[in-house]
Amino acid sequence: MPMRSVSRRRFLQSTALTAAPVIVPSSVLGRRAGAVPPSDQIVTAGIGIGARGESDLRALLSYRETRFVAVCDVRNSRREEVKSMVDQRYGNRDCAMYEDQFELLARDDIDAVLIATGDRWHTPLSILAAQHGKDVYCEKPCSMSMAESWALRDAFRRYGRIYQAGCQRRNAGNLEFAVELVRTGRLGKLHTVVANVGPWQNWSPLPSHDWLPAEPEPPKSVIDWDRWVGPAPWRPYNSEYVRGGWRNWYDFHGGGILEWGSHTVDLCHWAADLDDTQPVEYEPEGPNEGGPYAVHCRFANGLKLEMLDEGWNGRLGLGSCTVRFEGDEGWVETGDTGKIEVSENLRSLLRPTGETRLALAYHMQDWLNCIKSRKQPRANADVVCNSHITCHAAFIAFQRGRKLTWDPVKREFPGDEEANRLRSRAIREPWRI
Repeated sequence: MPMRSVSRRRFLQSTALTAAPVIVPSSVLGRRAGAVPPSDQIVTAGIGIGARGESDLRALLSYRETRFVAVCDVRNSRREEVKSMVDQRYGNRDCAMYEDQFELLARDDIDAVLIATGDRWHTPLSILAAQHGKDVYCEKPCSMSMAESWALRDAFRRYGRIYQAGCQRRNAGNLEFAVELVRTGRLGKLHTVVANVGPWQNWSPLPSHDWLPAEPEPPKSVIDWDRWVGPAPWRPYNSEYVRGGWRNWYDFHGGGILEWGSHTVDLCHWAADLDDTQPVEYEPEGPNEGGPYAVHCRFANGLKLEMLDEGWNGRLGLGSCTVRFEGDEGWVETGDTGKIEVSENLRSLLRPTGETRLALAYHMQDWLNCIKSRKQPRANADVVCNSHITCHAAFIAFQRGRKLTWDPVKREFPGDEEANRLRSRAIREPWRI
């Protein structure tokens, strides 16, 4: 029997609007805007557009249905660079620059914002944007803790805005094909999903709790250090943080497992049709540094989720962010190269799936389409809430160094107060949950 086609919209989910607590700065009152008429151009802006954000911005600028009008950044050099890039694209000098996100978000003409700051700002800025009636495309990881994951989801339900996380592999052809094999039963009964979350040489599963030594703080006109730190605990200025080294430090990062896991664990949730829950068991294995590590997880239905770094049995040549789906009648494995490996009995089903470099363009188009239709995109706030909580639970198990059980309904590690305290993090004033 021929395999039936699975459309890009088959897996999209809708969400109901419900009221819930959110991260709110004490000085801001929320506003809501209406949907963008399908015939109108979507007016966009960006906050914190660094190296990764620049790739997002280039994809966004390629669409005639949107117009990018403003950038906000705590670094003057980045404001100038992004403005130059945008002005060159449009052949004018119209791109506005802001140091303060509130000034940008106060503009009534802006429909949506691209957020590509460091992790510590992702949830607070996304919620702020929703309160100001903006739709959001936010880079991953989307949260620093379980509490932020819930707050993010609840805010976008409450304010009725469109949220797309930067989990672009949900719109990659090779991953769509792999998920199609699962969903159409070609693998038989699914029993194991494997997510590559390493390698540990790039980011250890447990970032350092130390501080870098203080360096002379540049003038505010060069970088607003207080705003750079934002909701994270205060730390003295060090240029290594600003150059991208913040990922090695617990205060600014959600944990090494979350770095790739926000992509690959997310894909395992999607393939298994478990976007609405999390595993109930987490068993860590291996050292924090100096060797491979893993977290062995199990969902309530018995499905195994294996989070592995370079020590797993992945095939060579599949690239980063590799996933593997195993059933009792076959398996499929793929990654960022776009190459797909399958068990021998499935080789006749292989077909071209397009270039993986186009995944970001498709993902951005998915977001723009949903801004107009008001339907939920693939990486909406609900689904990334659950996949991120899985990563946070694995991170907590690794921090505790022992097997943990988790109750997705009660949102707790039953009888384990030490683990439960790690569900949230302190947030620096004026930011609070």
